[in-house]
Amino acid sequence: MVNGEVTVDSGQWTVRPPVYWCAMEPLFRKIDCLQVPVPDLEAALAFYRDGLGHALIWRTETAAGLRMPDTDAEIVVQTERPQFEANLLVEAVAGAVERFVAAGGTVLAAPFDIAIGRCAVVRDPWGNVLVLLDGSKGRLVTDGDGWVVGLEPGTASA
Repeated sequence: MVNGEVTVDSGQWTVRPPVYWCAMEPLFRKIDCLQVPVPDLEAALAFYRDGLGHALIWRTETAAGLRMPDTDAEIVVQTERPQFEANLLVEAVAGAVERFVAAGGTVLAAPFDIAIGRCAVVRDPWGNVLVLLDGSKGRLVTDGDGWVVGLEPGTASA
């Protein structure tokens, strides 16, 4: 549907707003995670995992990924950076950064390597900071307790 519509059925009005189509492929594939800064990882796990019920997916000395039941996006509690982050998955970071800048955004941190692929930090024209990442190197491999023990190459997906 391109135009909105209003229908009446048995006295009930239904309003459907217009849908605006874009010929361009969307840049962001999905939300990868929300990174929550915490001063103490064990205390954060006690709160988010034990208190709120979010299962542990993986962990390192400074971060832990927690499951949300209705999505594969993660809550990542971490002690490395003091700011809250929205991490968005893109097909390839280098191309995504070029497109983001061409659309009017700015680069705060040029593409750099991370365990699962590449990452960059950008700011939109309104000052919102976003973290772009790809999974070009693969997925984290964990042991039975959720500790990261390696990387499974070529298995990341958007």
